[in-house]
Amino acid sequence: MKYRFLLIFSLFYTANCAGQDTLSQRARLSDSVIAHYHVLGSAPNIKVGRYLVYLKRRTLLVRGNYNNGKKSGVWQFFDVKGNMNQKYNYDKKTFTFEAPLYASGDFSFLFDDSLKKGDRLTRPLKIGGIYYGFIPYLNIFKLPFDTYNIDTSLFEAYIELLISPMGRLADYNIRVVSADYHYDHIFNMDINLFSDEDRTFIPATKNHVPVMSRILIKCFVTPQGGLDFY
Repeated sequence: MKYRFLLIFSLFYTANCAGQDTLSQRARLSDSVIAHYHVLGSAPNIKVGRYLVYLKRRTLLVRGNYNNGKKSGVWQFFDVKGNMNQKYNYDKKTFTFEAPLYASGDFSFLFDDSLKKGDRLTRPLKIGGIYYGFIPYLNIFKLPFDTYNIDTSLFEAYIELLISPMGRLADYNIRVVSADYHYDHIFNMDINLFSDEDRTFIPATKNHVPVMSRILIKCFVTPQGGLDFY
């Protein structure tokens, strides 16, 4: 009887999997980042199984899993050198690991509140780590002029994200400057262009109380007029 049950279960599982044919997909998330994943053959908008993201086709940035279109289990996020940067459990909706942020000058944080010696502060967090989690804020921007015959390496850009005490993206602007081209302009971006997920953060805290904060990111301008991280 036991073997008969196992046989029936095996046949059911095989038939079920056969009806869930998947297709391999790739998606370019930025000029240098590509995602590899699978979708249901019968519903190509539903991701299933392993989800991997690579920087310049070599460095792993993300390892996670989709269950019928939803992120599930523990996702791992890595920095540009392949070091573990963050782990997030989508089933339990909690961070299980967050690497210390070393001073690099490219990422910094401001607290919109008075501070005094002895205050205990936590920075705002984005699911996806310090690199992958911020890619959506790069893709939305492109210089409003043709970059043909322009040396974009002479430009720098500075993203500023305002994060509310509720953990929501409240404002977003980009300053692009170039002393060589006498260019200095601030672009106020429409936050409604982002998905709800991309507008969601873990807010900064001061003495365990959520506070307003700002995330500042230094970027470079690509030859196509877009943005990328250093």
